[in-house]
Amino acid sequence: MDDTTTSDTDRTDGAEGTDGTDATNRAFVLGLDGIPWNLIKRWASAGELPHFAELLENGAAGTLESTRPANTALAWPSIATGVWPDKHGVYSFRGLLPEYRHRLNTGNDVSRPALWEMASPAVAGNVPMTYPASEIDGTMVTGMLSPAIDERATHPPEFHRELKNRIPEYRTGLDWNKYRDRPGEFPPALASLLSARKRLMRLLMERDWRLFFFVYTEPDRLQHLLWDEEVLLDHYKDLDAILGEVLAQADEGTTVYVVSDHGFAPIEKYVYVNTILREEGFLFEKDETGTRSTLSRVGLSKSRVMNLLSRVGIDDDDLVSVLPRSLVERVADRIPGGHELHDVDYTRTEAFVHGSGNLYINDAERFATGPVDPADREAKKRAVAEALIRVTDPATGEKALIVHDGADLFPTDDRSPDLVLEAAEGYKPSLGLYDTRFSAEGVHDADHHPEGIFFAYGPDVASGSRPADAAVVDVAPTVLHGLGEAIPHDTDGRVLSEVFADGSPTAERPIATREYAAEARTGDPADGSGSGPGRGEADEAVAEEDFEDVENRLRGLGYLE
Repeated sequence: MDDTTTSDTDRTDGAEGTDGTDATNRAFVLGLDGIPWNLIKRWASAGELPHFAELLENGAAGTLESTRPANTALAWPSIATGVWPDKHGVYSFRGLLPEYRHRLNTGNDVSRPALWEMASPAVAGNVPMTYPASEIDGTMVTGMLSPAIDERATHPPEFHRELKNRIPEYRTGLDWNKYRDRPGEFPPALASLLSARKRLMRLLMERDWRLFFFVYTEPDRLQHLLWDEEVLLDHYKDLDAILGEVLAQADEGTTVYVVSDHGFAPIEKYVYVNTILREEGFLFEKDETGTRSTLSRVGLSKSRVMNLLSRVGIDDDDLVSVLPRSLVERVADRIPGGHELHDVDYTRTEAFVHGSGNLYINDAERFATGPVDPADREAKKRAVAEALIRVTDPATGEKALIVHDGADLFPTDDRSPDLVLEAAEGYKPSLGLYDTRFSAEGVHDADHHPEGIFFAYGPDVASGSRPADAAVVDVAPTVLHGLGEAIPHDTDGRVLSEVFADGSPTAERPIATREYAAEARTGDPADGSGSGPGRGEADEAVAEEDFEDVENRLRGLGYLE
């Protein structure tokens, strides 16, 4: 990583902090994907989670507000960089192209340096949105959506061989969707994944580090499928034991931070937002003509195709290994199925929802066939927002959607989503085109909630303190300042100074800023090179190369629902 500008307070030597003193202190960031504050606090207070109880009593503890929407793909980059999505460039797992196609985002789409590029030596393990591995001063093993554990998934590249030799069963994830019809088999499968993940953490602890950043994604997977508090408590006890192991390994100069990218809460109903847009006259489906008409008349749909293939033993992995992307898209476009990507007529559609609640006005400046004049974009956005705010559940009369103005959330990127939709308590936004606005049928027991967790424990942390209105973007500046490092000059977050004890070196140290740069980034999202509409063909080709034989590519293309 190179410095583009420096100030008098910049660190000039790897062993010296911004205050000119010997920076021997260390930071361990333990990431737990999808942990809600209410469960952790309740079970820790009840004595079920003794190590979390220790942090609750003798460290700093409180809630951590997630991104809007509260989603892994946005939130972990915000935690790692200290900026909101309009600066780091990732709004969803899937980038949206001007031609209404999807591409999976990778670590190359994160356009701001992460903590492990700003403090060294560093270790980063299993962090979502980090593939391909960065050339950091330290060791990295990439996380969620990594196609394989190979030389592109680790740094140094050759570290993948040591990982395979010492933990041959290691893998980056577990598809909980495959356990929909047999949820009882999921906890033991997840326990096996967790065991290998712990072994990786221990292996990485052997490396040289001053910053250690490691994420466990297992709680998110479990809670999506099984919101059963007895099952969850057993898993949380495993997480508490992991925290105990980290605390035991931490020396007197190490501050331990425990953070989640978002919380979780049970859901009762799905809200089909694109269906609502269709009924309100903002979205149009393709006409059933030609091949689509013929297939529709004989009852051939995408879901039926997949069911038929499954009966003859052809699963998703078989399909993606033999079908080129162009064929997948052509087939998906021609087979009717009520999908938000392939079944929408974008020449007439004025607004549509993509990803986790990101709504775009289909204007001609950003999109290939957008019918909305760019001059009318703001007026159309207001009209759509007013229509969505009025949506109520006919069974209860309750409003189901919370509508945010994208210009307020993402002020620095004019290609950001125009509106961001969140569901009210008990609801989950869904994208498919159906005959109803609401449904109680679905595969999720629970879904993301904006309230996650923040804990800090170490020599300079004030016992019993609580962060004030902490958000995910506050983690990076707080960790950097605790290490004696300058924080990014354009950070959206702040140092959570209230968690550090009065008179401690960290509390007394002036907050310094500097400009950081990372060479291997794709550019500022505001120039059209970020993950919103406007990405170039070269970036798409990189993603296609990385994910050519991954099942998630099909899901990213919208073919699998």
